[in-house]
Amino acid sequence: MTGWHSQDQAVDERELREKLPGSQRWVVKIGSALLTAEGKGLARESLSSWVEQMAVWMSSGKQLVLVSSGAVAEGMSRMGWNQRPSSLHELQAAAAIGQMGLIRAYEACFLKHGLHTAQVLLTHDDLTNRRRYLNARSTLRTLLQLGVVPVVNENDTVANDELRFGDNDTLAAMVANLVEADLLVLLTDQGGLYDSDPRYNPHASLITQSRVNDPLLDRVAGGSTSGLGRGGMMTKVRAARLAARSGAATIIAPGADRDVLGRIGRGEETGTLLLPAEGPEAARKHWLAGHLQVGGSLVLDQGAVRVLRESGSSLLAVGVKEVSGSFFRGEVVSCVNEQGREVARGLVNYSSMEADRIKGQSSGRIKEILGYVNEVELIHRDNLVLV
Repeated sequence: MTGWHSQDQAVDERELREKLPGSQRWVVKIGSALLTAEGKGLARESLSSWVEQMAVWMSSGKQLVLVSSGAVAEGMSRMGWNQRPSSLHELQAAAAIGQMGLIRAYEACFLKHGLHTAQVLLTHDDLTNRRRYLNARSTLRTLLQLGVVPVVNENDTVANDELRFGDNDTLAAMVANLVEADLLVLLTDQGGLYDSDPRYNPHASLITQSRVNDPLLDRVAGGSTSGLGRGGMMTKVRAARLAARSGAATIIAPGADRDVLGRIGRGEETGTLLLPAEGPEAARKHWLAGHLQVGGSLVLDQGAVRVLRESGSSLLAVGVKEVSGSFFRGEVVSCVNEQGREVARGLVNYSSMEADRIKGQSSGRIKEILGYVNEVELIHRDNLVLV
């Protein structure tokens, strides 16, 4: 194995991996080739083992979202099909058939460890439409707070070619952004990312770590050959780069290895670690502060400004004196002090009309005033950055 360092940056891999046990939120993606026993139906023994490893990791109060492939492959197995369908309607039918068995298998395994699961089906449009993005984010965050394991898959039965993620690696990365995960784990039937194809080169070396922005990764990544999934190493590299936008690291790990998730959780060397160029806070601040247009502004009182600066708290409606501009839920708004100087920027949970009605009011009165509650915060601290 090689400790290939990205772009000549000397990175202490041992130190970085030792930080993994401190991670609080993972997104774990399991690929079709691992789940479906080479197309012969669900690999139930392996599935049970992964669930046990996830349950052990979660037992200390940590959170996990599972992104699972396998619905189409399980549907193919149930129907006796040997080749992946090429037509969209047949793929959608296979996914609908296979999803039943896939979710039932996960539910049974997690219940053995006292954990509830929730099925979450998403399309690309759900995560690009701002309001639907926030709805998905709120649902996933609530499930995690309840200690429930969301089992996420692409909604193949309704997605068309224009709305597809293309592969579950991309979906997993977008979910990692959505829930602000510390780590994205991509379990695969390979040992990780190699400097050449190990199927043809017996001397290929495992890349134990790299930076996601290293252009050499594009040269060594290849495509899928299993015939079951849509992803390959190139899609995993792209997924790692997408996850890095919110500061998440990615591990491409051999799912068939004994206790692979436990080893990752203990910080042991496993697979390929791909590191973001920026940490979570810097990545999110860069995105919020510089890449999105501001839809309006909120004038804060002195107390709210002080709390934001000193405590890093969420912004509550009670601290807002005025609402300017026209914006919808999920847009970026500027938070200014009474002198008009910008102090923060964030994703607002209410439209300008709603915010104007609840400004200066306690969170407990939102339902009384609006008749509903999207969130108790006007802007959650996870979506707020000081500027």
